[in-house]
Amino acid sequence: MTESQTAQKAMTDEEFEHAEGIDEVVDEGEIAADYLEELLDIGDYDGDIDIEIRNGRTYLSIVTEEKDSLNALVGPKGEVLEALQELTRLAVLAETGERSRLILDIAGFRAERGDRLKKAAEEAIAHVKETGEPVALEPMSPYERKQVHDVIAEAGLTSESEGEGADRHVVVMAV
Repeated sequence: MTESQTAQKAMTDEEFEHAEGIDEVVDEGEIAADYLEELLDIGDYDGDIDIEIRNGRTYLSIVTEEKDSLNALVGPKGEVLEALQELTRLAVLAETGERSRLILDIAGFRAERGDRLKKAAEEAIAHVKETGEPVALEPMSPYERKQVHDVIAEAGLTSESEGEGADRHVVVMAV
């Protein structure tokens, strides 16, 4: 019996499937990082790529000491970042044949945006609790809406997404 087979036998089937899933996510991160490294080289940008696995999802961050040097890769409202994330997901799909749910952050844009969205959600929660009136938040991406829905649910209120396309937004409501 090989070492791998022994390790597999020692794990439950569920543990082994989870471990295999982690390997796939790690491979996804490496493929994405290689793709992003090539893009950085083509654009002559300096930056390091950090890969994290959180809750079975790959998070890639392009970081540099000169944060402003990557602004062109983010865009004024993060639209370039969104496009780069989709291109990176397509590169992973082309390599693996599997759809990716990876998240790309550049120069801390998503982290800062997440903090601002959490603050906006908390303000909306306070307003709804005080007045009972629903509050519509600004349009945001699906990932951002998910973050906001989670904050609202933790506060014991309800929320739903409304609108179409780029105008899709979260509405916070009392229970």
